[in-house]
Amino acid sequence: MISKWKNRIDCWLAAILAFSAVLNFYNLQNAGSNEYYTVAVKSMMKSFHAFFYASFDPAGFITVDKPPVALWIQVLSAKIFGLSDWSVLFPEALAGVLSVWLMYVIVKPKFGRTAALVSSLVLACSPIFVAVVRTNNVDSILILTLLIAAWALMKAADQAEFRYLLLSMALVGVGFNIKMLQAYMVLPAVYLFYLVAAKVNWKKKILHLASATVILAVVSLSWAVVVDSIPASKRPYIGSSQTNSVLELAFGYNGIQRLTGNQSGGNKANADKALTSAQNSSQSSSSTAQNGNSGTNAQRNMPQMRNGQTGGMFGTGTPSIFRLFQSELSGQISWLMPFVLMTMVALVVSWRKTRKFTMQHKFALFWLAWLLPMMAFFSVAQFFHQYYLSMMGPAIAALVGIGWTLLWDFYQNEKDWKNWLLPAGVLATFLFEALILYQNKDSIDSIWIFCTIMAGFVLAVLLAMKHQPKTARIFGMLSLVGMLAMPFYWTVLTIGKTNNASTPIAGPGSASFGKGMAMARDGNVQEPGGMAGGSFNGDMSNRGHMQPPNFGSSLNQDAGTPPTGNASQAKQGNFGERQVNTKLLSYLKMHYNGETYFLATESAQTAEAYMLKTDYAVMAMGGFSGSDPALTPEKLEKMVKSGKVKYFLISGNDFRMGGSQSSVTNWIKTHCKKVPESEWKDSSNSQTNFGGHFGGIETLYVYEG
Repeated sequence: MISKWKNRIDCWLAAILAFSAVLNFYNLQNAGSNEYYTVAVKSMMKSFHAFFYASFDPAGFITVDKPPVALWIQVLSAKIFGLSDWSVLFPEALAGVLSVWLMYVIVKPKFGRTAALVSSLVLACSPIFVAVVRTNNVDSILILTLLIAAWALMKAADQAEFRYLLLSMALVGVGFNIKMLQAYMVLPAVYLFYLVAAKVNWKKKILHLASATVILAVVSLSWAVVVDSIPASKRPYIGSSQTNSVLELAFGYNGIQRLTGNQSGGNKANADKALTSAQNSSQSSSSTAQNGNSGTNAQRNMPQMRNGQTGGMFGTGTPSIFRLFQSELSGQISWLMPFVLMTMVALVVSWRKTRKFTMQHKFALFWLAWLLPMMAFFSVAQFFHQYYLSMMGPAIAALVGIGWTLLWDFYQNEKDWKNWLLPAGVLATFLFEALILYQNKDSIDSIWIFCTIMAGFVLAVLLAMKHQPKTARIFGMLSLVGMLAMPFYWTVLTIGKTNNASTPIAGPGSASFGKGMAMARDGNVQEPGGMAGGSFNGDMSNRGHMQPPNFGSSLNQDAGTPPTGNASQAKQGNFGERQVNTKLLSYLKMHYNGETYFLATESAQTAEAYMLKTDYAVMAMGGFSGSDPALTPEKLEKMVKSGKVKYFLISGNDFRMGGSQSSVTNWIKTHCKKVPESEWKDSSNSQTNFGGHFGGIETLYVYEG
């Protein structure tokens, strides 16, 4: 029995999976979690109502900006292991390892073991892929789901099994309920492959695809249609939408706006105001710095990304056909692009040799149809983050594995120019990797650039010289490992980063000021407002104060227990990095009288720390960034008069809340009373003097009827 299992286990695959597990799980909490989604998981654990809608708060005022499927999986993990950064990160990291395994499973039947192993290894080493699977952003689960869909598609084509096509399309529909239209980026590959590869006649191909498309639509829209059909008064507001509609969220904010960059409603104008406010704050703080503060205040007033970056428009470079090769994106996923290009050459050469369009060619075409539309989209899109490029990872990995097998065959068996394709591909890849290193020369030692160029030339020359098969294999292995050395180095640097959870970026640095204006509601804006820099003592006993309302099953942990060690050592993984204003928290607890909402804030980002540190519900009136029209003055008036909310933490800046949201703020200022700062503001740390996204002074208001 043991020998039978030994024969079935691929030791090299096991080693690659172990390698992937180390990259994905080592020091997993180092970068923390995207607290926007972690808060949602905590809320979803408390009631089925919050669970079904993916509500940001347990009382069900507003949802997060994504469908619930991946968050449901994170909730299950948190139920099993207890709520923590690790428990919400675990499913994503595990999905990354499973994706590496699936690459082997999918590639091996068509191109053999070597191609499958290379594909798995390349995906495991892909810097932005590893970066995103180490966060609780939902992309890792989406990629795994789409790879399972690809596996089912291959079965459908190979075995002429219509049910597998239905399964494949249904899984893409599940992907839609993970991250909406991003899942549809693989559809060109799905349709094209089935048309050229399915072993049925054309009439059946069209009929099968039409039927499968119906399944795709039904599964994709199932949750959205159910939610949109429920009266708005009986469900949360759909976060990041302008019309309180899941369908509008899917095809607007999470759809066409990703391509055009156009913001609905007042968001673009608010973002412009934000940038102006940031610039004014920077100029003012620079003057202060000249009086002895050495720029500290200037940095504090800069627009802060949640991973410590400052400025600009997402750091994704200038739209053009060369965008993926610009410094902003090249180090994320493009390292092996020259080898992918050489793979395309090898595919054309192999087709011309036989004049037969084999299943291998069709399989390679599937991955090209996965990759090329994504490259086109990311080359022109106005609104995305670097970690979205992880979607390209499986296709690049598969094509490198395919290319290595084809080029090695040419290298071993051809006697003409074709046996030079492998050395040429290796050299081109090393030179391009050196270019990426040069683009990042401010963050790395220049010796790496020189070593990469020299290694490329040496290995290319060695490959070009004819050797005995054993020696040739050694040089081939060295070349493959060498090409993966720099992506692996980038990945290792990524693992060491802190504050890289909300908008993960691979490599040594982060987007500099002027490249990442963080108003995108994907978790990239740092909102320090209302949070003291000091330690929160975690006292959740509420002695002498009314307990928070019971929204359902309680969490199996003390939400306020701080990590061991002093405050300076507190990691985001234990919800310790984002500190709350303890004086404000004490004041609110002292005056809490059973309201549904402990506090109302302009945006989710102010609310996050208070909801992670306590079991109270905080109402994010304007959703993630404060610009969602989720509330009107009339609705707010009804809520305060019915005792649902009493306290409001408002920033001095009003750039976030345009239109109806500005009127909500004005209503609060008109009908509520300011609470004296001496009663709630912690003057011991200057951070509490800066509110909102860009340094507005915060004011606490109370409604007294």
